[in-house]
Amino acid sequence: MIANCLADLTALGPEGVPAVALALFLAGLAGGFTHCAGMCAPFVLAQAGARADRSAGGGMLARLSGAALLPYHLGRMLGYALLGALAGASAGLVTQLSGMRWLLALLLLGAAVLMALQASERLPERFRPHGRFALPGLTGFSARLGAVVAPLIAAPTGLRGVGLGLALSALPCGMLYAALAGAAATGSALAGAIVMAAFVLGTVPALVGVALLGRLFLRRAGAGLQLAGAALFALNAVVLAGMAWRLVA
Repeated sequence: MIANCLADLTALGPEGVPAVALALFLAGLAGGFTHCAGMCAPFVLAQAGARADRSAGGGMLARLSGAALLPYHLGRMLGYALLGALAGASAGLVTQLSGMRWLLALLLLGAAVLMALQASERLPERFRPHGRFALPGLTGFSARLGAVVAPLIAAPTGLRGVGLGLALSALPCGMLYAALAGAAATGSALAGAIVMAAFVLGTVPALVGVALLGRLFLRRAGAGLQLAGAALFALNAVVLAGMAWRLVA
């Protein structure tokens, strides 16, 4: 039972983990350009600026290396993978102890609903449902977290960059909750970590673009990009809901 909670990759069937990983990668890709680029831009731009100051005159290669922010993204991947492992192991343990296999289907359905909410937030205003998905107290939490990470942003290289990525993996957002619901549905720590790593990989291109092009990148992310993101989130919602149905059918 413990082995299954830690390393089982077949709780959703032989193709379950690759399907969830692909869905979360696409969610990260869509959300990276339409959400993360705005939400994480202050952290990314501050790091890129600090690194540029340290490597002034280094040429294009130095600029590209600084924009990649590899330690930061490694820290994000470690933090998100840890959250995914915890979610997957917890759900797997409950399923193993109770025999309630339908719990994994419920988690998949929950992830589908959260993906659909992310899609609705990217629709034009006239098509958007009233109200937004939010949890109370997140603004204050984000401000406190920003104060904690400020010293790391000042010198975001090496282990400090990794530490910054780890700290910011605790930054609350709707996309994270949707991804964690999908990770929990995989039913094991290893599978949860894998799908959350795929989610982080999807967000990397947008954040590298922000670091390279600064706020010009954000101004170019117009309505067409928002609609494309909505379509990808909607597609993911359908895929995850279909997997939930197959699990209980």
